[in-house]
This record gives sequence, C-alpha cells and structure tokens, in this order.
Amino acid sequence: MNEMMRKLPRKLTITMWDFSWYTMTMPGEPYSDLGARFKEAVDRGYNTIRICAMPFMLFTAEGKRPGPLRFGNLGEVGQRTRWYNCQGGAELDGHAHLLELFRQAKAHGCYIMLSSWEYQQSPSFLAHPELRDLLAAIPPEKRFMAIAESMDQLIRFVKANDCGEQIVYAELHNEVEFGQLTAVGTSQGIADTNTPALVEAMQPYIEEAVDYLRMQHPDVLMTASYTLNEAYPKAYAARNMQVAHFHLYIKGVLNELMDAAGLSDETAPFPNEFVQSLLREDASPFEAWTLPAGQEWRMEGNPVGMKLIYLHNWADPAKWDLFLYDRYGAHKQAMLQKADFRFEEIHDWVRHTNIPIVIGEGYVGYTPLYAGFEEGPVGKFIAEYCLLKGMSLGFWGMTLCSNCAPHHPFWDDIAWQRKWNQFILEGDQHETSHPRR
Repeated sequence: MNEMMRKLPRKLTITMWDFSWYTMTMPGEPYSDLGARFKEAVDRGYNTIRICAMPFMLFTAEGKRPGPLRFGNLGEVGQRTRWYNCQGGAELDGHAHLLELFRQAKAHGCYIMLSSWEYQQSPSFLAHPELRDLLAAIPPEKRFMAIAESMDQLIRFVKANDCGEQIVYAELHNEVEFGQLTAVGTSQGIADTNTPALVEAMQPYIEEAVDYLRMQHPDVLMTASYTLNEAYPKAYAARNMQVAHFHLYIKGVLNELMDAAGLSDETAPFPNEFVQSLLREDASPFEAWTLPAGQEWRMEGNPVGMKLIYLHNWADPAKWDLFLYDRYGAHKQAMLQKADFRFEEIHDWVRHTNIPIVIGEGYVGYTPLYAGFEEGPVGKFIAEYCLLKGMSLGFWGMTLCSNCAPHHPFWDDIAWQRKWNQFILEGDQHETSHPRR
C-alpha cells in the first residue's frame, strides 16, 4: 500500500451519509445533531463516513463561495423514497457545517471520505437553481477540473482548520459513469447506454483532474468513484488513482422488477399493469403527481427519473418485497457469480500497482424507503457474501450496505452492523477464507 496510508486505519468500515448530512438538518431530521450520529456510528463499529462534501457549492477555484446555503424539497414527491424525503427549509452555513462534521469526526476518532454528487442528485435539494445552473453551464470537458479546483479549496479549508488528518481520501466525483459528467462522451456522439465508451471518453479528463489534486495535496490519497454494475475494461478507468474505489449494485432480481415496470421504455404507457399491481390503494395518479409549479428544474440532470421515484413512493412495500422474494431463486446464482467476478476482476486489475481496493456502496440496489428486502434475510445474505468475498481478497474497506446510515431504517439493526464491522476490522484474519454459497 501507499506509504501515506501508514497513518490511516488498517481497515475501513464505511457508513454513507451522502448528501443527506446537509439536506436533512431540520429539527427532528437525522443530521440535526451530528455529534449524536457520530456516537451511534462508533457504537456500531464504523470508523469512516463517506459524504458528498459539496465542494462546488462551498468553494470556487479561488476560495470560499459567499452566502448561506438554502434548501428546499420536492414537495410530496419522494416522501417515501430514499434520499428524497427531506423536509427542506433549512438555511445552512455550509462551511461551518462542514467543520462541525470534521470536528465531530476528530472527537470520535473517525475519518471522512470526501466525494461530490453535484453532477447528480445534490442540486435537486437546493431552494433555488442558481448553483445548479452554474454547474450545468460549465462545458462538459471542463467539468472535471471545475470540481477538482473546488475540492482543492475545500481540502485547503479543512487543513487550515486543523482537521486535515481526518481525510481518509478524496474522490473527484461519485459514480462518474452516471450523471452529467458523461456529457463529455455523449457530446461526441456516444450513446448514454454505452458504458464502456463513456468510461473511456472520460479517462483523460479524470486523469487530468486527479493529477491536479495529487499535485496540490501530495499528502492526501486521490481517486474517482466508479461502479461495477456494468461490464467495461478497467483499463478505461483513470490510471493515476491512488485508491481503487468501486461500487457494486448486483441488482439481478431487482432488474426483473424494473424491466417489468417498463421504466426504460419511453414509448410505453406508465404506469403499466405490472406497476399498478404493486401500488398502494391510495396511490396518486401519475399524471397528477408532479413537482410543485416552477420546481421542474429539480429533476433536470438527475439520474433518478420521475417514473422510478413515483414507483418507490407509491409502491406497497409488502407487494414490492413479495415479488422480489418470489423471483429471487431464479437469480440467486447469477447474483453471487456477479459479485465473485466483479471483485476478482478489480483484485486482478490492481495487483501490479498495489493500490488498495474499497467498496463504497452496495449491494442489491435502489429500493423504496420502507421496503425491507435489502434489510431482510436475503439482502443480508447477499451483503454478507460480498463482505466475505471482499475480505478474502484483502480489500482495504467496505460498506456493509448503502442503506446502513442514519437516514435509513437499516440503521436500527445495531447488532448486525456491529457484527460485520467487527468482521471487517479483523479482516486480516479472514483473508484466506472463501465465501460460501
């Protein structure tokens, strides 16, 4: 491993607070008390918090961006949907909130994993679209450096406030192949469904941005966030990353549900008969279920479309889960094989560079807020299978599940989190163990 890692944890146990740590700060919301959340995280065995650090929202290329951040919500849209169920209405000193996060991390012996969701979901929660418009106005080929310059200033700010040692590493951006960073490829005529070509098209721009950050902060590990959801040659990823940071959403049976719902068919009527069969009795008609007037900008450029949010918001959780349980058997082996293949692929890819591997998100996929499949016995089995596999390959860090965070019901399953975080922390003892199917 890189020499800089000697002062960092031997293993990372990761809870993902994404952008919710600043969008859910109103009284009664999870992140109105950061100290309490850190105490809970440590009690569950976590040592690393992964966040959208909102670098562009807080910093220009020259320094601090002026003014408070004001947050809104999506009205009734998304209130039973993960991440989209914030109250809105907060006015936040974003720089002070960032420092409070780092000071609490320092007080609790935790580390912060910096990222950005700003070319994806984060701007959807602002009260006004000005910052979103600024991001959208940046030419596609300059977006990577724009985020890097803001991230540079953010890291300088954290260091100046004596919290730099709490940065475990920085990702240029979250899941670069999903969101508006791919415009550098689609503007060249690459289809937005051609993941390998998009990843290859982004490579020089990501490398330039990572090089810039490495030059500005040689004491901080730098990388970018990719997924393992779709197949593509890993040689197309940035070659100068200091951490192999990947996400694995296996999907499998979840893809069968999505396909049956017809979400990717723009010409098909929605909701179709299958979607209707999953809905609650009090579901609003899709045509009447919209963002508040004048708020349509919130979903422009957001990779999660209105159809999927409608399905998550109005699906009966029991009907949703029953479908997945009923069909899981037909997908089980393929889902486990995907975990094996994808993890072995990146393990083989990094063996000549010896950079550490981290799985920052996973494992089944995106599910409704009150659905329990991922938190239930099958979802836990899949997560445990992935954790066993990753630790057997010597991964540096892993998330237990993307839903193990204060803004998800899974946070309340304390015993399971303690058990598997302890497993990760004792990882060197398990690196010869092979997961059982």
